[in-house]
Amino acid sequence: MPAESLLEAPELAAAQIDARASGENFPVVSFLAPRRARPHLRAIYGFARLVDNLGDEAHGDRMVLLDQLERELTGPPHTEIMQRLHATIRACSLPLDPFRRLIEANRIDQRKARYADWDEVREYCTYSADPVGRLVLGVYGRADDPELVRMSDSVCTGLQLVNFLQDPPRDLALGRVYLSQDDLARFGVADDDLAGPLTGEIVALLRFEGDRARALLEDGLPLAKALGGRPGMSVGLYARGGLAALDALERGGWDVFTSRPAPTKWTFLGLAVREIFRR
Repeated sequence: MPAESLLEAPELAAAQIDARASGENFPVVSFLAPRRARPHLRAIYGFARLVDNLGDEAHGDRMVLLDQLERELTGPPHTEIMQRLHATIRACSLPLDPFRRLIEANRIDQRKARYADWDEVREYCTYSADPVGRLVLGVYGRADDPELVRMSDSVCTGLQLVNFLQDPPRDLALGRVYLSQDDLARFGVADDDLAGPLTGEIVALLRFEGDRARALLEDGLPLAKALGGRPGMSVGLYARGGLAALDALERGGWDVFTSRPAPTKWTFLGLAVREIFRR
């Protein structure tokens, strides 16, 4: 396949990305968003999912693919996902830096597999997670409010940490450990232990990290009220979904080896209804 067509592989097509989104809870969250914002949120989500696919699953030279994707941010878009994204960037006057940071997060994944301490993990989240929230604020025309940005970053970092807690075996299979080496040492857990089985030490480690994620998510909850209306409801559901995921992990005894504890779509629907009546 010629280099110009690398991003046109069938597994990277918009239909495949959209199908993957329909199996997650994103449609429930986007349902609460204003109708005018939904196509833009889908475009941003599709881009973020595509970048992750390139960094985690794509065949061939992933750095080449990521470089090509970055060129499509400024050059003519050749794929449906990037055509949709360009339309959203124009309509919402979105900056390119958050998109570039999402791409850079996946470059980091190709060259860095361990994180010494929480500061390093948090810095990684400024590439892998926080840009998404800033882009959502951009869709709503509120990305220039420093306090909203701070709360958004808190929610996004909390959600990223929840994801790390749900996926230690999967991440280890990819050669990565996102929980800091300091924290692993503190609880007597080695990298290879994250393949399972569950031990008391692992439970203590994951619960410690879960408390950190909960604090971040709760710190960002006022963002929903600050945004107000349907934008606030949809953003609030992200944070409450992260808290529900932590509750699912706790109910499951932090056993991430025999299943992936997570809130169901029905749980998200219930949270959405409560978010509506919370206003």
